[in-house]
Amino acid sequence: MAAAEPAVPALPGGGGGGSGGGAGAPSGTVPVLFCFSVFARPSAVPHGAGYELLIQKFLSLYGDQIDMHRKFVVQLFAEEWGQYVDLPKGFAVSERCKVRLVPLQIQLTTLGNLTPSSTVFFCCDMQERFRPAIKYFGDIISVGQRLLQGARILGIPVIVTEQYPKGLGSTVQEIDLTGVKLVLPKTKFSMVLPEVEAALAEIPGVRSVVLFGVETHVCIQQTALELVGRGIEVHIVADATSSRSMMDRMFALERLARTGIIVTTSEAVLLQLVADKDHPKFKEIQNLIKASAPESGLLSKV
Repeated sequence: MAAAEPAVPALPGGGGGGSGGGAGAPSGTVPVLFCFSVFARPSAVPHGAGYELLIQKFLSLYGDQIDMHRKFVVQLFAEEWGQYVDLPKGFAVSERCKVRLVPLQIQLTTLGNLTPSSTVFFCCDMQERFRPAIKYFGDIISVGQRLLQGARILGIPVIVTEQYPKGLGSTVQEIDLTGVKLVLPKTKFSMVLPEVEAALAEIPGVRSVVLFGVETHVCIQQTALELVGRGIEVHIVADATSSRSMMDRMFALERLARTGIIVTTSEAVLLQLVADKDHPKFKEIQNLIKASAPESGLLSKV
């Protein structure tokens, strides 16, 4: 959600004036004035609180006003300069201060680097009842299975959901769910269920989700937007997701790409995860992609 801590020289003093503690602040906390847009709300944080705790406090105070799809920078009021400056790298609250959250106007480029240790795969609603309705569903199943094989080879956790399985059936038999972390039923369109959030919290260092399944314009789109809102980078595998309508599918992929979500392909994902022909699992991944993935109707637009 927020931009990375900027690397600027440390400031003399805490900025904002006053000493630690202060009237009305609980023992062991420091008063801080949190400013966002035209708002300013006094609160307190634990002594020694850093960037992440400040961000959490901003969200608790202004979460209903913050556009989660924007990038932000945290700034500190510096009395030396009489204005706000970018929060120093490694900053920790030691005395009363004033901070603000500033939305960046420039478009930041998402690099989209993938590493196995910081990645989770999400397989969304690849169920039997969707087989006759989803465009290129056979191709999507084939590519989805390839991705799950890659996840097993690389030790990447996989979370699978099934939309109302009582009525829509279980995941198709061609998809091998051996070793997946979770298989969850849902009625909500987004995969971001409480159980999924809990599972992500248990996996240290998760930065990226590789997302595929159906339907692109409903469950995939809503899942991607929720994950981005929680600060997770999302990679949607275009050749492993589809809809009943190609129009819905293509417009959803275009919309998601405009929000900074990475729209990619299965082969690009798998090769980015190994990154080097000397990777110990490269040969196994190479065997998965020896035959090119089916085009699943994507080239009909070219």
